Amino acid sequence: MTRHLPRPGLSRRGLLKGASALGASSLLLPFGMQAAMAQPRAGGILRVALGHGSPADGYDPARWSNDFAALFATARHGYLTEIGSDGQLIGEIAESWHTTDAVTWVLKIRSGITFHSGKPVTVDDVIASLAHHRGVGSAVAPLVDQIVSLRADGATLIITLAAGNVDFPLLLADYHLPVMPQVNGRLDLQSADGCGAYRVLSYQPGVLARLERNPDYWKPGRAHLAGVEITTLFDPAARQEALQTGAVDLIDGVIPGQVSALKRASGVKVLATRGTRHAVLAMDSSRAPFDNPHLRLALKSAIDRAGLVGDLLQGHGQVGNDHPIVPGSRFFNTDLPQRCFDPDLARFHLARAGLGPVDLGLTAAGAAFVGANQAATMFARTAAQAGIRLTVAPAADATYWGQVWRRAAFCASSSPGRPTEDWAFSTAYASGAPWNDGHWSNPQFDILLHRARSELNDTRRRDMYWDMQALCAQDGAVIAPFFADELIACSSKLAQDDIASGSGPLDGLRAAERWWFA
Repeated sequence: MTRHLPRPGLSRRGLLKGASALGASSLLLPFGMQAAMAQPRAGGILRVALGHGSPADGYDPARWSNDFAALFATARHGYLTEIGSDGQLIGEIAESWHTTDAVTWVLKIRSGITFHSGKPVTVDDVIASLAHHRGVGSAVAPLVDQIVSLRADGATLIITLAAGNVDFPLLLADYHLPVMPQVNGRLDLQSADGCGAYRVLSYQPGVLARLERNPDYWKPGRAHLAGVEITTLFDPAARQEALQTGAVDLIDGVIPGQVSALKRASGVKVLATRGTRHAVLAMDSSRAPFDNPHLRLALKSAIDRAGLVGDLLQGHGQVGNDHPIVPGSRFFNTDLPQRCFDPDLARFHLARAGLGPVDLGLTAAGAAFVGANQAATMFARTAAQAGIRLTVAPAADATYWGQVWRRAAFCASSSPGRPTEDWAFSTAYASGAPWNDGHWSNPQFDILLHRARSELNDTRRRDMYWDMQALCAQDGAVIAPFFADELIACSSKLAQDDIASGSGPLDGLRAAERWWFA
């Protein structure tokens, strides 16, 4: 097994100065130089089987919510920026960017890029692509809502924010923000047209997508494959069998307990990255009894995090502390006490909540995260020692995200995390955020989040992010018991350079573009 450890990302000041003085394209080796070093060869169809997918995915980027939709998107679309495999930011459709105050950002749009239909990519397409996410309940509304104005000046895009955000260019790499062709200022949400490495041949949302290489793709040394096929297989055992029998070439969500067996299998290799993805057990804090913060604290003290990492993950992960910031992050709160399994403390909080022994239901499915049903059962055993009777209700994988997630009072979920603290908090913890699993609202947290985003002093900013982590751990409505390593397996015939850590699964969702058959 190859383990790819995370590298430190760009510093806040480095991003600001580097983008201003050098331009985005100078932050990493040129694409052509990378290709010459790796010497990949062209050809072959990459067949991918994923444990996520929904029939509701469609072509509307505001609605995408799983890895099937994400990988399909990054295969066919181009983005303003890209997070490289070393964690550094690369200019993609945005050739360069600069700012003097972190409020007004000036992006030069790269010339010569065309959509699959032959239409040139213009500043107007970029503006329509970003503006689309306003007022439609988009998953990235907290990111786009920061934008006050979008203005074209020739081949330049000028973006004005409501307040300073030095991390802003990083946010533009989110998979929900592809550059799509506009017609009369609006996106055609029935169109498969993109400007990415592959163009769509056929698509059944959440079931199967087939793509072929875009012969006019502008990046040298990328898009080596002749085509890509993406399918959904919810059952981890079925995915593993498909890989071992040669039916597919790449799978995600490898069961930790099967890593050793896969390592011994002929023609298979396992790749592990230590990233930001974490399990979530979400309590709907907008309704009883989860509106009681002491009940939430009781549940947080009634789960054995170390036991889950050891038994469920087989050591392929790290304990979590009920917030989304992974240990080793630049602003990780090292002073925050690690919450451990403590049934006595759980009973204390039950008493403070005015409750004796309590009966609760917990809904889970493998679609939430690998081993979610087993994790829920393990949680029920430890919670019982604290006087909490948890009844685990298994749910169907195929309808989990549409019918259970954010609807059930207490349910399993997961988050890919994000490369920056602001990104992680904005998308899943801010009041009203579309991915706020626990429907949590804390005015103090929201104030800190907005202040930290525009704070230029790293020490003051660190203090605010430390306070936000403490608020999530103490008052938040989700239990985040562990960060799971990204475990994927693939054919040994597949080759790749370095694997991205911390910027999303499947090589930062860029496996289709970066990998090749040796």
